[in-house]
Amino acid sequence: MLRNLRIRNFALIEAVELHFNGGYTVITGETGSGKSILLNALGLILGDRADFSVIGNHADKAIVEAEFDLSKFECSSFFSEHELDNDASTLIRREVTKQGKSRAFINDTPVQLHVLRELTSQLLNIHSQYNTIELKEKDFQLNILDLLSDLTAEKREYQKTYKSLRLKEKELDLLRSSMEKITAERDYNEFQLNELNELQPDITDFERFENELNRAANVSQLQEVLGIIVNTVSGEEQAADRMRMVQNRLEKLGVSDVEINQLSARIRASLIELEDISCDAERILQTTEINPEVLEQMAQTIDKYNSVLRKHRLSNRTELIEFRNQLEQVVLGGEELEKEIEELSQVVRELKDKAIFQANELHARRVKSSMQISSQLKEILKDLKLPDTCLEFQLNNISTLRETGCTAIEMRFSANAGMDPVPIEKAASGGELSRVMLALQQMISEHSSLPTVLFDEIDTGVSGEVAQKIGILLKKMGTQFQLMAISHLPQVAAKADFHFIVEKSSDGKRTETRVRNLNDAERIDEIARLMSGEQITDSARENAIALMN
Repeated sequence: MLRNLRIRNFALIEAVELHFNGGYTVITGETGSGKSILLNALGLILGDRADFSVIGNHADKAIVEAEFDLSKFECSSFFSEHELDNDASTLIRREVTKQGKSRAFINDTPVQLHVLRELTSQLLNIHSQYNTIELKEKDFQLNILDLLSDLTAEKREYQKTYKSLRLKEKELDLLRSSMEKITAERDYNEFQLNELNELQPDITDFERFENELNRAANVSQLQEVLGIIVNTVSGEEQAADRMRMVQNRLEKLGVSDVEINQLSARIRASLIELEDISCDAERILQTTEINPEVLEQMAQTIDKYNSVLRKHRLSNRTELIEFRNQLEQVVLGGEELEKEIEELSQVVRELKDKAIFQANELHARRVKSSMQISSQLKEILKDLKLPDTCLEFQLNNISTLRETGCTAIEMRFSANAGMDPVPIEKAASGGELSRVMLALQQMISEHSSLPTVLFDEIDTGVSGEVAQKIGILLKKMGTQFQLMAISHLPQVAAKADFHFIVEKSSDGKRTETRVRNLNDAERIDEIARLMSGEQITDSARENAIALMN
């Protein structure tokens, strides 16, 4: 509930502080007195964008403060989410400077405008003949129907499922996009992986192959050298035999000379070494006869190996094996992704089935309750002097799920007997729309705890008994929630519990708008003025008293 409103340096208002109570409060004033200034100030509290031209001439900034009593509203989750002080008495402030800056505060903590709107939209609603256009909007009509059908909880559960469904569908779309990319690259990746696996890098000794190929490239020269060794030692030249003969003759001489004996021993050792050299040379010579087919296979393998290294900018077999393992993960990753897509697809199917079931249940409940709601609305509108009104909800079950379910709605209206109802946006006049909105607000107040509601000249276009009925209805609604109305009709003003007047004055140098609370005597004079004009007669005062009673 709105407790206090303070306005500083806003348009023609220099300083105003208003204190409000529950029940029904009316605000009156002559045309042009500044009632719209009051509405614009409240618009800032609701998060409207600042118009810097509203800053008055008495300071560099305009300030609007509204103090709300939140003791009957559950807003703890909002304050917790935005890390704000949660006080039963909450202060909302907007500041607009001449430098073009606008700031918003909740309990003296700066907040973004969208955060301010999130809170104040739950605390204050403003309705006028001009914004009853929302009554023509399908989502608004459906929300009204759900509220009057006591379907808020069921709708919330459906929307929870719907949001989960949309979230999972987005996740599934992302996975499928990734899968499309992987699929597009899969053939190439598999080709590369097969190319690497053919080399068998884990077991192939590429270094040995290169050594074998290097040896094979010089095989003829190697064979020649090895042949010379064998021939020299034990072949035709018989170097070993000649050294053996020399060693035998030295031994037969039987010389006891130390040096000669050492020489003989050295010759004996050399013979042993020469024989070993000859044997090894002959063995190597026999093994250098390499199979050309084997050599060709080795050469092809090394060519592929070097080609792969260049292709992938790798330096050695270790890097090659690491790259091969990464490719395997990519290819196998596609298989894991396919499994994940299948699992998530199943979740989406289950959520969709659940959402469809809940949406159909909502639709059935809406259809069932719409007739009763139409009947109740007709009775209220009859009291508001629309006796022949036909107002019905045309509901169709559509195949596409929406955030509101699977119901397409059209509110159809006819104010005259014998006329078929047509979409309300094509049939109802401004005055008729105002009365429909009033009737809906009364019904809503019986189903939920409404915030502060302000009607801005919603009684425009009516008079006489209709105005009297509107005043009575507003009085009744004021017993259920805090209700304010800006009006120019005495019948509407007379039923209020509290009465404020907006006045404009000028001393020739400057013009100022003031707002003040009227006492009982002042109320009588103001209602009499609304009835008879500036010349307030005793008869008008008597009529005003009668109207108030």
